[in-house]
Amino acid sequence: MKKIAVISAILENPTECQIEFNKIITNFRGSIRGRMGIPFEEGVSVISIVVTGDLDEINSLTGKLGNINGVSVKTSISKVELN
Repeated sequence: MKKIAVISAILENPTECQIEFNKIITNFRGSIRGRMGIPFEEGVSVISIVVTGDLDEINSLTGKLGNINGVSVKTSISKVELN
């Protein structure tokens, strides 16, 4: 069953990891419902991504993003299941 999730990512050095981050996001574009990014002058970016999908898909995206050097990721998954 599909769930709604919010993936929060902090890119500690966006210039070095942004290309890889965006490539992974592109591979999951069918699941992504929205994305918001906030760049900070201190050289850090914060990105929130709203996704829908089954738990395996959500966890796969979270894991791939979290494996990028300089990226910290946390995910909140709804308890409600979508049809």
